[in-house]
Amino acid sequence: MTVIVGKDSSNTRKTLTVGSKSIDYYSIPAAQEAGLGDFSNLPAALKVVLENMLRFQDDKTVSVDDIKAFAEWGVKGGKNPREIAYRPARVLMQDFTGVPAVVDLAAMRDGIVALGGDAEKINPLNPVDLVIDHSVMIDEFGNPRAFQMNVDREYERNLERYTFLKWGQKAFNNFRVVPPGTGICHQVNLEYLAQTVWTDKDQNGVEIAYPDTLVGTDSHTTMVNGAAVLGWGVGGIEAEAAMLGQPISMLIPEVIGFELTGEMMEGTTGTDLVLKVVEMLRIKGVVGKFVEFYGSGLDKLPLADRATIANMAPEYGATCGFFPIDGETIRYLTNTGRDEDRVALVEAYAKENGFWRDENYSPIYTDTLHLDMGTIVPAISGPKRPQDYVALTEGQNAFRREMEENFKRPMGKEVAVAGEDYTMESGKVVIASITSCTNTSNPYVMIGAGLVARKAAALGLNRKPWVKTSLAPGSQVVSAYLEAADLQKDLDALGFNLVGYGCTTCIGNSGPIQKELSAAIAEGDLVATSVLSGNRNFEGRISPDVRANYLASPPLVVAYAIAGTLDINLATDVIGTDKDGKDVYLKDIWPTTQEVAEMVEQTVTRKAFLDKYADVFKGDEKWQSVETTDAKTYDWPVQSTYVQNPPYFQGMSKEPGVISNIKGAKVLALLGDMITTDHISPAGSFAESSPAGQYLTERQVPVREFNSYGSRRGNHEVMMRGTFANIRIKNEMLDGVEGGYSKGPDGKETSIYDAAMAYKDAGIPLVVFGGEQYGAGSSRDWAAKGTNLLGVKAVIAESFERIHRSNLVGMGVIPFEFTDGDTRKTLGLTGEETVSIAELEGDIKPQSLVPCTITYPNGDVKEITLKSRIDTEVEIEYLEHGGVLHYVLRNLAKAS
Repeated sequence: MTVIVGKDSSNTRKTLTVGSKSIDYYSIPAAQEAGLGDFSNLPAALKVVLENMLRFQDDKTVSVDDIKAFAEWGVKGGKNPREIAYRPARVLMQDFTGVPAVVDLAAMRDGIVALGGDAEKINPLNPVDLVIDHSVMIDEFGNPRAFQMNVDREYERNLERYTFLKWGQKAFNNFRVVPPGTGICHQVNLEYLAQTVWTDKDQNGVEIAYPDTLVGTDSHTTMVNGAAVLGWGVGGIEAEAAMLGQPISMLIPEVIGFELTGEMMEGTTGTDLVLKVVEMLRIKGVVGKFVEFYGSGLDKLPLADRATIANMAPEYGATCGFFPIDGETIRYLTNTGRDEDRVALVEAYAKENGFWRDENYSPIYTDTLHLDMGTIVPAISGPKRPQDYVALTEGQNAFRREMEENFKRPMGKEVAVAGEDYTMESGKVVIASITSCTNTSNPYVMIGAGLVARKAAALGLNRKPWVKTSLAPGSQVVSAYLEAADLQKDLDALGFNLVGYGCTTCIGNSGPIQKELSAAIAEGDLVATSVLSGNRNFEGRISPDVRANYLASPPLVVAYAIAGTLDINLATDVIGTDKDGKDVYLKDIWPTTQEVAEMVEQTVTRKAFLDKYADVFKGDEKWQSVETTDAKTYDWPVQSTYVQNPPYFQGMSKEPGVISNIKGAKVLALLGDMITTDHISPAGSFAESSPAGQYLTERQVPVREFNSYGSRRGNHEVMMRGTFANIRIKNEMLDGVEGGYSKGPDGKETSIYDAAMAYKDAGIPLVVFGGEQYGAGSSRDWAAKGTNLLGVKAVIAESFERIHRSNLVGMGVIPFEFTDGDTRKTLGLTGEETVSIAELEGDIKPQSLVPCTITYPNGDVKEITLKSRIDTEVEIEYLEHGGVLHYVLRNLAKAS
């Protein structure tokens, strides 16, 4: 890899000596001395972006005015939304989003050959790491065989995908694959891949140091900001453009300062802290903004807790949550096995270039919040949004309110479970899972969970028999320190056996619950619950049998598995009886802060990290035995139901088109607030009766081999059929119907997919209406790809979440926002209307106001004004080309 830098017309390139070595870097103080402005009080997060401008100045995409705009940002009180071209150092992927990205690259190789170009022009120019972590499913649990059996099933289900990824690793430069069973991409990134300060050689062979930055095809890429690495999630489309050398077009963001003071009280965890942070920032409103954490409280906040807070930036809506470099960053890099010279460079570079946080750190922020960590109490969050914060003492009351107000079901209804001596009723926990990058990266809460299990097992407590328990650590290092602490056997005793290393329950890979239990839930129309240490609890995501999902710390997950229900005040009620028949309370099995800290100190060692990451790209025998070819272009297997050549570039012209007005469009879906990308493109399992299930059945795929939507993202035929197919999505065109349904041209109820295809056959364009925060959640490119392939030309909503808005543009779908107080409700929309949008052709500008005509079924016509959410000039070019990949492909074809 060679980092291409600008000509340095401002003379900001300097040399730094660390120990006996010298290395070049771009100096922010030198830029200030050169008269480009006062940058001294910028937040560290924004200085990272400024350094990027200095390094690429005079490279056509960055001007001196772009650099000066950062000084103006401070003068204007933390606001200067100038469009800039930002170039991250690297790209991180996981397999759910990575497979379709590599599919697109392979299709682009076919496409460039068809346009007369060279296939090898399609290559990542920036380093790309893909970690296979989303494919393990919890089929087996609660026994010593669970891990191996789940791994075996993973390879059976996903061999086609793994063969394809191994081909990609051979075919593409700068592309590495971390094999299955290693860990979750964000934890592997935090513990191994990230360096905080990156180094590379420039085009003249001179080594240069600069901040480690990245974008990732997973929204929780933000986790690494806990180690002062600026990164955030983008859709696969935007990531592909970045890896192919395209700068990311963005506005200089506002930066919200979040001051932390005090320290955590006895009995609380980093999870409790982050749930309060999520609630506060959602109320504040930080969509599209950076959040930087500062204050004296950081002196008492371990990096593991910082990473937990940074991880959940998508849940509080920010682009990222950033922690500056300080002494804790250095301690963590050392303890996790980073090279000593690199650690020394990080400290020297941060202090020299103004990135270091000390007691005098007091930058300008756009706005600020404050939280005294001494006020944090144990908490959970649910039943369907991460920001639905509930203090643990209020858990039972909150659940009962949800039953009455949201689920509209009575408490106390009991249904017999065939073959069991217990009954099922609403509130019972059927899934308790220690899972996800958010918390399993944090040794304090993982050791805490093990100690709860130890104390519980010693008293003779166990999980309730209806609870499906699982432990899916974010990396093998977690298993190493649980084993070293002799805590894994205690977790095993309560059914928290290792099920795999990867994203499981929080991505919908929870696997089936006992069929008799599932039948009882369905028979009684009950509200079963799950408790997981994850970051996502959206409707329909965790399990089709579970309606109420709660986020909690790993120790609380263990406690809820013992209690077996949400209908309990876990903080004060009896959670079980010991072997002598005495009542046991949560306080009886809860470890002290000192107990946890001492065990972390003893067992989480530098050696463990060095040992577990020594051969991180090698994989086990199963991975090594996967065979593939050395061809430059992929030989698409015709019969594959996992990997198919997508239609995006087939028959593509050499020249771009124009943005067209939308005329006579019909409504495919009329949706409410907080429609997540999981509603639009679910990742979990699907039924035989669904359009995707019917597609696979027609190709003789048995139901047992359906796998999940997430695993089949390399096949557009499956994913088109899965778009807007979440089992809990509600299309307001229909009364009281859940799932992916709409009305076709004949006015009859049918699946969204079948309705869209009927409109497509009739040559009729489509639009989708939505409410607030449309597209919240994961950086799921298929939420935009599927929308495009269904024939949707525009999405009109009250507001958009950042990533999905960008993805829609990247796939040629125009996002619009209502203006003047209009909403789908004030306009009285039913979905029977016809929609036309004008003034898109010709000289459209970013965020233009355009007229929209709505014709109602009775012939009435209403003119409204929409705001185009084409936010930048380059996005106009993308839309003219039909999408960002078409734009890149045409330019590469011309260049070759």
